[in-house]
Amino acid sequence: MKFIAEINVMPLKEILDPQGKAVAGSMKNLGLSNIKNVRIGKHITLELEAENEAAARESVEQACKQLLANLIMESYEFDLKAI
Repeated sequence: MKFIAEINVMPLKEILDPQGKAVAGSMKNLGLSNIKNVRIGKHITLELEAENEAAARESVEQACKQLLANLIMESYEFDLKAI
């Protein structure tokens, strides 16, 4: 079966996000002072083949833990759907 995984990787809430802080500051300069606490992360889409949904989930978990997310500084979540 073929699957598509939509993965979001975000900095941990306890970690300073300088990119998000810069964007939040720019929002004020644009007159959008009502926007606060901006966090910037990564969105990753990938296709994979697996025997079943459980095997696909395991593959995506391994990819996230071993390559796509730095678990010391980032968290991840993903959605998986068959295509």
